[in-house]
Amino acid sequence: MAGHQWSVVTVTYNSADTLRQCWRDADKPYEWIVVDNCSADDSVAVAEELGARVIRLPENVGFSRANNVGVREAAGQYILFANPDLEIGPDGFDVLRRHLDAHGGLVAPQLLSTEGVPQPNGRGFPYATAKLGNRKIWPLSRLHATYRVVANAGEAVYVAWVMGAAVAARTADFIAMGEWNERFFLYYEDHELGLRAWRHGLPVALLGDVRWTHHWARATNSFQWSRAHTLELQSAKTFFGMFPEFLVGLPLAARRHRRAARLIGSPVATDHGAGEPVPMSAPRATSS
Repeated sequence: MAGHQWSVVTVTYNSADTLRQCWRDADKPYEWIVVDNCSADDSVAVAEELGARVIRLPENVGFSRANNVGVREAAGQYILFANPDLEIGPDGFDVLRRHLDAHGGLVAPQLLSTEGVPQPNGRGFPYATAKLGNRKIWPLSRLHATYRVVANAGEAVYVAWVMGAAVAARTADFIAMGEWNERFFLYYEDHELGLRAWRHGLPVALLGDVRWTHHWARATNSFQWSRAHTLELQSAKTFFGMFPEFLVGLPLAARRHRRAARLIGSPVATDHGAGEPVPMSAPRATSS
């Protein structure tokens, strides 16, 4: 796989059937690294059959840490983190690359449901009220309009963060900003990643000209309590401890996240724009 511009990192955990469904395309113009979180099924064998270089972990270390294992093995100049339930099209990589070369930061394709309906994988500031509204809890559900973001074809929109199911960056930028925060086992790590990118001069955008299918079935959509709910609650406690402005309103989010507050929801300029270019590598950030 030497010589590919792109490295794609996929974290698996009992994902064999999903891999068979979504990654069967033999044409993979990228280095594909699968990091397996000690699956009990045949995820490793399936991934290898489909052309991946597999890194087997002796235990389930969580999403963030496993992704970081993959980053450190990646040879590509550009990196895409892609969930097992994502179907990616090879023609999208050039579009993502051009955006990253022009603007840097993090970028995500517009995700589509299995039925072809756009998923709002771009998000605004993650206030606790907006997140409750996202679960259709009235009257907070009225916040959907500004919190949930989609990008139409021909559009690129600045967002606070993008879902970790599909997010791309220049590899050097991603490493320099501190990689995934390993304080998060699962959930909220993508919220923190987007906000940290903004605070280190790297914008976050959703790109409507790349449209990939995401066969998403969120484990915490059910009201029946499960381990997934416990993990999400633990991650929420960590996240809001780091960013109390999104829970209690202080410090003011617009003050702590000035550049993000100025740009979120606005279209990405077709040229660099005054003051918008970013360096190839951002200043190194801590993961705390």
